[in-house]
Amino acid sequence: MGVVETVPGPLDGERIDRVVAMVTGASRTQVTEWLSAGLVRRNGTVATTRSARVAEGDVVEVDVDLDAGPVALVPEPDVVVPVIYEDDDLLVIDKPAGLVVHPGAGNATGTMVQGLLARYPEIAGVGDPERPGVVHRLDKDTSGLMMVARSQAAYTELVAMLAHHEIERCYLTLVWGIPDSASGMVDAPIGRSAREPTRMVVSAQGKEARTRYDVVQTFTDPAPCALVECRLETGRTHQIRVHMSAIGHPVVGDDRYRGVKPAIPTPRMVLHSAALSLDHPVRNDEHLSFESPLPPDLAAVVDGLSGSRPTAG
Repeated sequence: MGVVETVPGPLDGERIDRVVAMVTGASRTQVTEWLSAGLVRRNGTVATTRSARVAEGDVVEVDVDLDAGPVALVPEPDVVVPVIYEDDDLLVIDKPAGLVVHPGAGNATGTMVQGLLARYPEIAGVGDPERPGVVHRLDKDTSGLMMVARSQAAYTELVAMLAHHEIERCYLTLVWGIPDSASGMVDAPIGRSAREPTRMVVSAQGKEARTRYDVVQTFTDPAPCALVECRLETGRTHQIRVHMSAIGHPVVGDDRYRGVKPAIPTPRMVLHSAALSLDHPVRNDEHLSFESPLPPDLAAVVDGLSGSRPTAG
């Protein structure tokens, strides 16, 4: 059965995501997924903007079966997850493109987390039970390195390290055009689009977001473009994609942020988590560094470019 609630006076002017979380007991993350999936209505109209304000007397409907309770994640041994490092506290994954990190709207099975649960059942009790062990994410079509906590101690420390910018994450991407400066930083807050809640935008109302970039190589044929290293100082949804598009250099192949053009055909967007460096979250005297080369599908795109020259300096 779904939930139908009339907004009382004390909640007049409150955000709809907070109201839904209050009346259902669900996490704000879960509520955001319901909104994106069109499962929340206000006065009969689908609500998609989580920051929209409700008024006393509004009728809020949530089309979910709360009586069923949370669905336990089922381990899936057939989901292949390339693990390049493991110890009692930490896993480092070299995620292939196309693999969704954890279940969500439209992706109930076949995720990385469910593959890991079959191999490391202990992570079921680590962190958020809806996404056990996950401390940061990669988009479905982004490949490369990411961390998963195998113990609660590691989870707690990794979340804190990410918040304090103590983990270095470097991405390789191909962008349209050649940036005027060989290096720089994009410092612009990012929030959800009011018109398209699954799309992120630079917004004064967003959360702080900073991306450092260095141009590695430039190309002129079949169109001007540049191979760029991006280092995250924060970890917002779609951060590199939004920031590079905002400065006029969208990621090649990114259909969400103006990066698809016929001059350079690609099997997916050219974005890869190429390097990861951190102090061990539990054994603090141990430093860990990992690298992942561009996978063959993206390497073929770069190899097909010409008129290249390394960037000076």
